[in-house]
Amino acid sequence: MADKCHLCLLGLIFLSSLLTGLSEVDHVFISSGEDVRLPCNNALPGCKSTTWIYNNRFRDSSAVELFAGGRKKTDTERHERLSLESDCSLNIKSVTEEDWGSYTCQQYVNGQWQGTDAGVYLHVLHVSSLPSQTEISAGLSLTLFCQLYSYSSYARDSCDAWIRSEGIDLFWVNQAGVKLTNSDSRYQISAPDHCYISLKTTILNEDHNREWRCNITQRDQLKSSVSYTVKISGEKTIS
Repeated sequence: MADKCHLCLLGLIFLSSLLTGLSEVDHVFISSGEDVRLPCNNALPGCKSTTWIYNNRFRDSSAVELFAGGRKKTDTERHERLSLESDCSLNIKSVTEEDWGSYTCQQYVNGQWQGTDAGVYLHVLHVSSLPSQTEISAGLSLTLFCQLYSYSSYARDSCDAWIRSEGIDLFWVNQAGVKLTNSDSRYQISAPDHCYISLKTTILNEDHNREWRCNITQRDQLKSSVSYTVKISGEKTIS
């Protein structure tokens, strides 16, 4: 019970520090399906003192230990996708939109907490489609949904404020890298908030293998992107 309370308190303190901006936290942006490395900047040699904790209060009622004493916990749903590097950084394979949240690297020696926690916040960019099948017929409507999964996208009234303060921009581009807007009559782009943007279009015969990409930038520097490639039903592909 004491360990559980300790994890709950730790998670609340860490999330509070994110909101107030008092804690130095690394922000990592990644696209779903990719592998990611989360740094542990306070690691002691050998990783035997390293504990990694995950917190997402919108999914879990308390924080979850992923590693303790350098050893992986096998009772977490994602344990097969987790590993530690020699510098104690945390590797997550094939990131999903469920992996977003705060990750804390702590050091314990003989049961005593050492130094300052290293915090990493993982933001996951994910694209889905309607219809959801991999092939679509020409003449049908296709809508692509791009969402940034992060604390700011779930905390009320915080998404726009956070994105403005951090210089974040979420937008669609074509396969030539040109930003798409509603000025092109072919596309209907909707962004109800700055953590979500959709693109709607009618599929043409010449769209086979056409790619659209959702980009996220921070102060004009590309942080991550997710692509969607159209496959027209009945089209033959040449290998």
